[in-house]
Amino acid sequence: MECTVSWTGHAGTRSGMGFLAETGSGHTLVMDGAPDAAKPENGGRNLAPRPMETLLAGTGGCTAYDVVLILKRGRHDVHQCSCKITAERADVDPKVFTAIHMHFEISGKGIPPAAVERAIAMSHDKYCSASIMLAKTANITTSFTLTEA
Repeated sequence: MECTVSWTGHAGTRSGMGFLAETGSGHTLVMDGAPDAAKPENGGRNLAPRPMETLLAGTGGCTAYDVVLILKRGRHDVHQCSCKITAERADVDPKVFTAIHMHFEISGKGIPPAAVERAIAMSHDKYCSASIMLAKTANITTSFTLTEA
């Protein structure tokens, strides 16, 4: 797996904090920093997600992928799955994530709550590389809402 991340800067001025990531699978992702009123040249333009937001998004995608796949492999009729992630970071550098909560919203026909609980636990404990790495610095908690479709 590989990725190349390149600083884009502002329209040729080479200031700002925009970045373009080109993944090994041939996709691109734009990231940007927050604006800095005190030193605009050091801040972003708020044109894209922050790098740490993309880390959370990737973790949500990784674990939601697992949950859907585990439920489908269990022959459950899954219609929808989303994962809302909230996180807290350390106050000092490196500002690692210290607490992460993942709330899954799942809908389908006849899915037992125990199957959802098991799928989330399996992702969290065994399959989701991203959340397992983040668990080295953050306390990760989960919850879910299951709706009959």
